[in-house]
Parts: sequence; structure tokens; C-alpha cells
Amino acid sequence: MSRRGTPRGMDGSLVPIGLERMAEVLYRTTPSRRGVLGGLGLAAAGLAFGGPDGFSRAAAALPEGVESHGLSVFGDLKYPADFKHFAYVRPDAPKGGRLSTIAGRWAFNQNPQTFNSLNTLILKGDAAVGLTVIYDTLMVRALDEPDAVYGLVAKSVRAADGGNTFVFTLRPEARWHDGTPLTAEDVAFSLTLLKEKGHPQITETIRDMVSATAEGPSTVVVKLSGKQSRGLIQVIATLPILSKAYYASHDFEQSTLDVPLGSGPYKVGRFDAGRYIEYERVADYWAKDLPVNVGQNNFDVIRYEMYRERTTAFEGFKAGQYLLREEFTSIVWAQQYDFPAFKDGRVVRFELSDGSPSGAQGWFLNTRREKFADPRVREAIGLAFDFEWSNKNLFFGSYRRTHSFFENSDLKASGKPSPEEVALLEPFRGKVPDEVFDEPWSPPVSDGSGRDRKLFRRANELFTAAGWVNKDGRLRNAKGETLDIEFLDSDPIFGRVVGPYVQNLAALGVSATSRVVDPSQFEKRLRDFDYDAIVRRYSLSPTPDEGMRLYWGSKSAAQPGSSNLSGIRDPVVDALIEKVLGAPTRPAMVAAARALDRVLRAGRYWVPHWFKASHWMAMWDVYGRPETPPYDLALAAIWWIDRDKAKRLDKGL
Repeated sequence: MSRRGTPRGMDGSLVPIGLERMAEVLYRTTPSRRGVLGGLGLAAAGLAFGGPDGFSRAAAALPEGVESHGLSVFGDLKYPADFKHFAYVRPDAPKGGRLSTIAGRWAFNQNPQTFNSLNTLILKGDAAVGLTVIYDTLMVRALDEPDAVYGLVAKSVRAADGGNTFVFTLRPEARWHDGTPLTAEDVAFSLTLLKEKGHPQITETIRDMVSATAEGPSTVVVKLSGKQSRGLIQVIATLPILSKAYYASHDFEQSTLDVPLGSGPYKVGRFDAGRYIEYERVADYWAKDLPVNVGQNNFDVIRYEMYRERTTAFEGFKAGQYLLREEFTSIVWAQQYDFPAFKDGRVVRFELSDGSPSGAQGWFLNTRREKFADPRVREAIGLAFDFEWSNKNLFFGSYRRTHSFFENSDLKASGKPSPEEVALLEPFRGKVPDEVFDEPWSPPVSDGSGRDRKLFRRANELFTAAGWVNKDGRLRNAKGETLDIEFLDSDPIFGRVVGPYVQNLAALGVSATSRVVDPSQFEKRLRDFDYDAIVRRYSLSPTPDEGMRLYWGSKSAAQPGSSNLSGIRDPVVDALIEKVLGAPTRPAMVAAARALDRVLRAGRYWVPHWFKASHWMAMWDVYGRPETPPYDLALAAIWWIDRDKAKRLDKGL
């Protein structure tokens, strides 16, 4: 949800990922931040490891006073207290060499095309990608579970006060990079500072954290409001820990190129602002032998190259300026891997499955602007986009149409609502469209001609009903104003998709333009909601959490820098978000999410794009990897250099 833990989406969009997917970005996987955080349900220490699916079955909430090595939303932990390493790593993975890549994902105020700051936890400035890898957290995510985290800085956690207080016991060996102890004072300072002055993605998400206090050097007590979701404590447990001593002499709120003090597996190395940044592995990292780190952090150096334009970035890859990339553009994947290094096998391509929800990619229409306030106008605008034509002629049939805000997951609504969904929706009858109680809205299938007359007729009917009349080829409202749309982006690569769409809108009387601006201007306009339509892909977790409020909650609609791109302000949406967050069981959560999906889709807030449940990867053949975990690539964390391959390619890695 945010700015953003953001991967590039399929064929050019940007992918915000929010705090409910924080764990990997803040600690584990620098180029991939697809995390899941959860909450109140803790698996009790000592429960039997087993069951038909290999998961230990714990109560939904940790009995008060019971110490646990991990947290999960509904109390299911795969790994017992004495686990040695995560199942998806190679525990004896070789160390050394460098990962050389460009950013596919990023977080908060990070900018993948340039940077002028090394402070990534505030809204101000354009920070370098990957910075979260320098920070440790209380707990870290397991990438083969939908919503579980395990202790890093925290050795254990216990609940009190009916689940409104959590007590973390820290590992006494935790250290900052300068060798000084990382204490409970640092943790309490960090959580308090981030709530008061952090990036809006953080401050809004942890608003139900009442306090964080240190009780001695190794005990942190976190108190919650009683109104929190089940997952808030996991969000808190995966926030970065900052040095209290360091910020006694440094202004946290300033954008700066001063290198911050960290405690994580990497520290900032060489960099040239706007061109590249390197992160150097900390040889004496205090936590390198903990179970949550075994087989991970294998590269001596992680280096991100920065390019202002993606065609140039691809040419850089072909020339060997960097060695690994995730491909997000179908035409490049289908037609442009024909250079000598690929033909002779030095560069290889492969596809990795993606078990995480595909989320929602599309053009998000800014309802803060009066011209987009009517859902009939928004639907009509969407009818001008011919996905079937685009998929065939532009994307080589690579994708499927996105219908849901929870695409590719069990949270997606389909068919008529279940009795459980109806029970949730019934109190809002008359406040939501009648279609919410029937089949969920989905974008229509066109005839693939590029200009489906049936859909155009329907669009004209909707425009007319909303008060927009076509006069001399231009749609005008009662005030005589024309209907204009500017599609804003920072990369021209998406132009081939926008172009035909703009032509179709023109045929309907809409004056549409595509504007590409420099990255800094783009980020400023994004923060200030200064746009008509913008492409993004929300990347959601299998177990949604507090970040949902940032995507769709009314309060976030006016919060600069939030990920409520469409400016949704709907009390029904707010109420259903709370039903999802407060669900006592996973079935109840699924029913609430499906009900929410129906209402969001009925709002026509976006023009849905497409998705695929896989990653396209290309690399100079020098890297080794284990089997990909279901919920994240984790390539910066769990891949390694294959020395034999590197030697054959004469790559000095």
C-alpha cells in the first residue's frame, strides 16, 4: 500500500505494497517486499508440530503469560520453537559475491529511478531503494506461511490484558553496526518516533498502538487501544528499529545523504546519488546464525543500478551493466531477448510461480475531482478500454483480466453472495447498489475489435445519464465544461497501452492525454493527489491487515502520500474493512473480504487491468537459488553466487 513498497506491475504499472506486507522489505528481501503481517493469534510454545497439513494447531489467541517464539493471525505456526532454519532456504548456501540488479520493488519514499536521501522512513525526499535491509526488526516473516512471523531481535513474546498488551523479551546479544547494544530503549524510541513522525503509511497503520515502553534493557511493553485489528501487533513487530543514540544528534524528519546507523545484515556501502547504491554485508552481523537467518543474506554486496527510462535499463542489462532483472513488459519478454548473450546461453530466462494474491492493477480515477465523482462516468470511461484487443495485439496473450481487488486469492468475490456475506451486507441495503446482492461487477468482455460498438453504446448511455452530452464531438456537462483526462506516469513504456485507449476515449467525446513527467515531479504529484488517472498495482497479502485502511479507508483519502489513490470515502467500505480486520476466524475473514470486494467493485473506482500468477526472470547465468517460497521471490535474501558459473562467464563476482 504505499509508496510505496512498490514493484512494477505487468506491462508498466507501479505496485504499491503496504504495511501488511512489510516484513520482507523491512528485513528480509530487499527487491521484494511481499510480506504478510498478522496479529493477535499466537501459537503457544511447545505445541505439537504436525497435523494433516504440517502446521501446529494453536488457539486463536495466546493464553496470557505463555511465551511464544512467533505470531500468526489465527494461531497457526509451521515452525516449532526449536526450528533450525526455514524450509525454503539452502542452509549451507555459499557466501560471497554480489547481486547486481535494478529495483523491481521498493518501499515508502524510495524512488527506483533516482535518489537524494538515505532516510526512507519519512515522506520527505526521494530515498534510495533497498534501504530497509540495513534495519533489524523484532520479528521477521516466514515466506511459506500466509501470516506468520518469528523472533529476530525479540527472543519471545507474550500477551497480557486480554490481548491488548504484548511483552517482547529481547536477545541480549543484539548489536548496532558500531558494536553498541541494541536495547529495549531503542525499540520503544523507534516505535514511538515512527508513530509520531514516520511515513504516513506507518503512522496511519499503527494508530491503535497506544504506547511502547522499555522495562529494563531487554523488555519492551507494547500497549494497544483495544480497537486494533488482530494483525496490528505483527505490523508493529516488523517495523524497523532505530538507534536512540544516533537520532539524539540527527534530525529524523530531514531528508539527508548521511548514512544512518543500522543493525541489520547489510549496511550502506558505496553510492552515487541518482546512479547506483550498494549495500555491504556485515561480516560480524550479530544475528547471522539465528534460525531466521540461516541460509540467507548470502551476497557480500547488493547493488542497485538506477535508470531513468526502462528501454535504457534493458540495454544496460544486455550489456552486462547489471546481471539480474524481473521482466514486467510482455513485448520485451516475447520479442527482445534475441541478443548474442541470450542466444549463446550466457543469459537465461525462466518463470517462477507466484502464490501470493495478484492484487488489483489498473488505472485509478481520482474521485477527489468533481468530474469523476459519478460512478456512471467512471464506468463509462472504463468501457473504452478493450482488454481483449490489448492482450492479443500488445501482450501476446500473456495475461488474464483482473476483476477483483483480491485477484488470484480466496478473498475474491464470485457468484451470488453467500449467506455469511449477505448477513454482513444486509445492514447496508439501500446504501449500496443493488448489484452488491447479486453477481459482483466485472468488466465486460469485448469482441476484441479494439472498438466494440456495443460497449461504446453503453458508455454513451452512461455519460448521458450522468449529465454529459456530446456536442461537436466533445462531452460537456451543464456548465459547458469538457470531460478531460490526463493519464500520468513517469515512464514512457506504458504509452503503447495508453495510446489506443486514448483514441477510444476520443471517439466517445473524452479529451484524453498521456503525460510522462520526471520521477521527482511524478512522486510529488502522487503525494499531493494531483492527477486524473494513474496506473498502480495494489499488492495484497493472503491475510489482509491494517494497510487496508490506507488503500480504501475514508481517513486516508485526505492523507498526503497515502495509497487511497481513488480517494474512496465510503462509510460502508470503512465498516466492512473493520469486519475483515476484526474477524475471529479465517472463514469469517474471507466472507468479510468478499463482501468488501463486492462493494469496492460496485464503486467503479478503477479501470481494471490484467494479471498473471508468475514472475518472469532473466539473468546472466551466475546465480544459484533454492525452490521459490510461495509468498515471495526473496532473491536478495536466499539466492547466491554460483562460483563455477561465474568463472565460466568471466564475471568478477
